[in-house]
Amino acid sequence: MEWSEKNNGKSPVAEEVAVTVEAILFASDKPLSASKISEIAQLDDTRQVHDAVDRLNELYNQTGRSFRIVKIAGGYQMQTLPAYNDVVSRLVGARREAKLSQAALETLAIIAYRQPVLRADIEAIRGVSCGEVLRGLMEKNLIRIVGRADEIGRPMLYGTTKHFLEVFGLADLKDLPQIEQLRMPQASASSASQGERAESATEESLESLEEHTEMTEQESSSAVVNDK
Repeated sequence: MEWSEKNNGKSPVAEEVAVTVEAILFASDKPLSASKISEIAQLDDTRQVHDAVDRLNELYNQTGRSFRIVKIAGGYQMQTLPAYNDVVSRLVGARREAKLSQAALETLAIIAYRQPVLRADIEAIRGVSCGEVLRGLMEKNLIRIVGRADEIGRPMLYGTTKHFLEVFGLADLKDLPQIEQLRMPQASASSASQGERAESATEESLESLEEHTEMTEQESSSAVVNDK
């Protein structure tokens, strides 16, 4: 069914905006913000972009298309529906980040839920040095230095990156799986209870991230329109 048949009474200008937005997203290999799309399409404001995305998704749904425009990392990207992951992966293969070690996943989980966080705090929770792990995560562009703490030596604070959101399929950090906030060991508690709390918090956050990773890895092939 043609666009005109599904959009009777719609403004020709709005239709042109929608197909322009569609073309931009189809050609992009990464999420694009509404402001960036508006700039490329030379639109008056971002509301036109949001309206176009809504209209396009409505059309895709009505006509039974195998893809949608989804919001990821603060931007929009075309993705195929999860139902088609298997067949798409046979064509283009699942696009995945290099597998992270257990130590890297634990460290990333702590940073994701406690950011901005000091290296000393991460090491207090994990109980081991994490310098090499932090460097590895920075090389993969999953974490970054977000500032310095207001204390002696001005130690660096770590946080996650926009690429982290893209890898885990999150619109923003509020979409992280909800768990009990990680807690630093309290000086007044015994060493045993400190370790138990830290280990429990780390395992819980790690499990949440691993579960989310499994889902997003299955969906990673869904950006088929970007693997043309």
